[in-house]
Amino acid sequence: MAQPSVVRTGIGIVGAGPAGLMLSHLLALSGIDSIAVDTRTRTEIEHTHRAGILEPDSVRMLVDSGVSDRVLTEGHEHKGIDLRFDGISYRIDFQSLVGASTWLYPQTDVFIDLANARNRDEGDIRFGVTDTRVIDITSSTPGIRFTDEDGARREIRCDYLVGADGSRGICRHEVPEPQRQQYFREYPFAWFGILAHAPRSADELVYARSDRGFALISQRTDTVQRMYFQCDATEDVGQWSDDRIWNELQHRLAGEDGLRLAEGPIIEKAVLPFRSFVQEPMRYGRMLLAGDAAHTVPPTGAKGLNLALADVHVLAETLECAISKNDVDSLDQYTARALERVWKAQHFSYWMTTMLHRLDNAADFDDRRQLGELRSVVGSEAGSRYLAEAYTGWPVR
Repeated sequence: MAQPSVVRTGIGIVGAGPAGLMLSHLLALSGIDSIAVDTRTRTEIEHTHRAGILEPDSVRMLVDSGVSDRVLTEGHEHKGIDLRFDGISYRIDFQSLVGASTWLYPQTDVFIDLANARNRDEGDIRFGVTDTRVIDITSSTPGIRFTDEDGARREIRCDYLVGADGSRGICRHEVPEPQRQQYFREYPFAWFGILAHAPRSADELVYARSDRGFALISQRTDTVQRMYFQCDATEDVGQWSDDRIWNELQHRLAGEDGLRLAEGPIIEKAVLPFRSFVQEPMRYGRMLLAGDAAHTVPPTGAKGLNLALADVHVLAETLECAISKNDVDSLDQYTARALERVWKAQHFSYWMTTMLHRLDNAADFDDRRQLGELRSVVGSEAGSRYLAEAYTGWPVR
């Protein structure tokens, strides 16, 4: 078999989703070359519909680094959320509590902006590769081997390797088992998610707790909406007609104010399982992990994409120190700096999830305690401020 064609670069990146592309972009601004590879084609990623709530720091990163300002012109500013329980909505006003907003901007649009920016700046991104594996990660020249979309075997040799290949990628597994610690939390429920052709039912997100379980009313565009309701992790989407789905959502939002959702044809439905995961450390040899490759959170706190972008913000600074300033010791700081935010986000996501979701075996005590917790949050400025502060995000140090 012919030997692969070898190319040299500063940073090899496995994964060309938002985390990998943002890292490649930030490194280029510092004059550091990189190559990113991904097993998916660009078209496949662009057509994977995922919701997106961006923290202020994530918006600033896109705009101030020169990726795009489209988030400001086509995204939707959210100045708060509604917590709804006992059929009543309570507003958590981010602006009055912490002086910040979030932005509704789908993750697919974040990816498109980043992919366009890397193309504009002539970044080296290889989509649609196969047979990807990483090699020699403890050596001075780690590498990535793969077959490109034309069927040619390739090898990248680099100074440092970054695993930004998601929760189902290969990189996290390259850390030897004795050298890693993995933390899990499995949840006994999932989200039934839909995309529907319908007008907006609310201008901002509504997080609803009911006796039938949790529901989230989100938005996508003026005519397409994203919504979720709590379900069993083994739920069969084929058993749910449009009428049954809308009936369930309407019941979970029903209340004394007469709130009703605007209905329409459902164009997508899926069951999304819940899981919390963290792998420590986020560095092994000359390989560093970022985003879902190192940690995942339940979607309740809207932290997944924001955590990934915060990781690469820190990682870009760390790699610049290691390469441009020859400060290899800076790599030792990456795990601690990243995990400080990761574990705060894990706590917030877990807290929001357990406060709003109903367990099938919940006793009356559990229901009353949960409602007491919600009333404590909405009835206390300090409680509401914590939720607003955590939801809008902590500054990247």
